[in-house]
Amino acid sequence: MAQTVQRTTTVVEEESRTVTLVAPQASPRKYQYIYFNFLTFSYAHLAALYGLYLCFTSAKWTTLLFCFVLFHMSNLGITAGAHRLWTHKTYKAKMPLEIVLMLFNSLAFQNTATNWIRDHRLHHKYSDTDSDPHNATRGFFYSHVGWLLVKKHPDVLKYGKTIDMSDIYNNPVLKFQKKYAIPLIGAVCFALPTLIPVYCWGETWNNAWHIAMFRYVLNLNVTFLVNSAAHIWGNKPYDKSILPAQNHMVSFLSSGEGFHNYHHVFPWDYRSAELGNNYLNLTTLFIDFCAWFGWAYDLKSVSEEIIKQRAERTGDGSSGVWGWGDKDLDHDIKSKANIFYAKQE
Repeated sequence: MAQTVQRTTTVVEEESRTVTLVAPQASPRKYQYIYFNFLTFSYAHLAALYGLYLCFTSAKWTTLLFCFVLFHMSNLGITAGAHRLWTHKTYKAKMPLEIVLMLFNSLAFQNTATNWIRDHRLHHKYSDTDSDPHNATRGFFYSHVGWLLVKKHPDVLKYGKTIDMSDIYNNPVLKFQKKYAIPLIGAVCFALPTLIPVYCWGETWNNAWHIAMFRYVLNLNVTFLVNSAAHIWGNKPYDKSILPAQNHMVSFLSSGEGFHNYHHVFPWDYRSAELGNNYLNLTTLFIDFCAWFGWAYDLKSVSEEIIKQRAERTGDGSSGVWGWGDKDLDHDIKSKANIFYAKQE
């Protein structure tokens, strides 16, 4: 009997060592490198740098405009689609909008939306611990891209199995994307962005391909900045005890995803930012337009009073970056924003 009790105690103690719920946390580990990813990421970034060079030297202006439009479509596939709609369910979308966002998401190619959603739900549940796929406690490079160059931490694999994905597995649009991922993503992300400039306005193959790679890699790194820079640099007006922060530059580049301290405090808010941030929040404007058009509905948001109370209780005393407490924010604009969002609730 004594041996049985001792064995039970040992198992419990061993199990407790793998529970990583308190951030920041990063236990010592030996990295297992994925060399294929090293090769593909190296090629993609070198091709993107050459594509950037071609933008200034030989590309047609129509190709540059096309690249700019596709970049923002890609952003929306991640921000409005994989992130705010499917991961956090901050609003609901009718089938036409889901299809559009699935195609935009395929254009961004950050794995299938299903895999992206699972990793992001895990990130929020165990943020900045070893159970977080891109644990920012391990530094900028790891949280930016390093996590994709090594095999997943055992805790990520373990706790990833506990994430409820039933809504995603039963979504017909996302099931279609996952089933036909290779031909669909290959065509939408790489083939069409290369073929259209060549056959529609006579761009060279060299320019079209490398500028498509530039757009793709730029979109990747903009998304990666939310995982890295927005978990390291910025102020924390809503919860000073967590790593996610408000970051102006990341918000500008990622169409509104850099108000990260707010987002981790209120992940169910479709705006992913406090009121007054629509200047840098193109994703919110896109969702608002879709709501006006009738394709998006049941938009969830947080009341002004709750936002203020949380900031006073756990914030660092700074403003929300063009949000509550920012004296430079125009009062009339903010009042109009209050009226608009009151109608949405």
